Amino acid sequence: MIRVQITKKRFLVVEDETDIAELVALHLSDLDAEVTLVNSGPEGLEKALSNSWDVIVLDLRLPGMDGIDVCRNIRNQGINIPIIMLTARSTELDRVLGLEIGADDYMTKPFSALELQARVKALLRRSAIQEHQQVSTADDLAVTTLKYGVLKIDKRRRLVWLNEVSVELTSKEYELLCYFAENPGVAFSRSELLDKVWGYHHQGYEHTVNSHINRLRGKLEKIEGCPQYIQTVWGVGYRFQAPDSETTLAS
Repeated sequence: MIRVQITKKRFLVVEDETDIAELVALHLSDLDAEVTLVNSGPEGLEKALSNSWDVIVLDLRLPGMDGIDVCRNIRNQGINIPIIMLTARSTELDRVLGLEIGADDYMTKPFSALELQARVKALLRRSAIQEHQQVSTADDLAVTTLKYGVLKIDKRRRLVWLNEVSVELTSKEYELLCYFAENPGVAFSRSELLDKVWGYHHQGYEHTVNSHINRLRGKLEKIEGCPQYIQTVWGVGYRFQAPDSETTLAS
């Protein structure tokens, strides 16, 4: 008989309110997962960066470092672990800020334990789909570098250059640029970009796309004479206009 070993999921919960943290841990453990609890921003960031996790549940208001800064630091390291942010505030500004710095989902206290479980499951499914897509074809794996004029994208190392000068992008800015560059000339609506880059559960936040596009354009057009790679298609959305292209394959 062949025994199949099933590896438990690993969740990190960063929450300083003990009762809420223990309740979250109790319900997430029902998903056949190991749950680690920490109660401060600095410790949460250290744990997030030094271990492998399947999902991080991150409170917005934390001692030592708030959840926004923790999330921003995680994404700046190029780590794409799914993150759900928790907050006692429900204003749209809070939601948009959380999404724009790289959170994958957002829940307002008090929340249903069943809804939390459902959202975590949805993030795990989405993460599995993305991982499958990344390894689905040999051709996709072989292409490691995209080059459009003075713009160069190293997909393996998630690095971007303009005229050989490194361009610092956030995780979502990079994902947005890479999605555009992999589909040159195709016009996408804001809702399509939101679905492909952020995920379906961010419907209704099309203005998040606008702000990311504006910041990305600013970084790509900072060099005088640099082509306008991301163009507005009136009545539709945006497209990536490539002056010329070149791909480099893995040897």
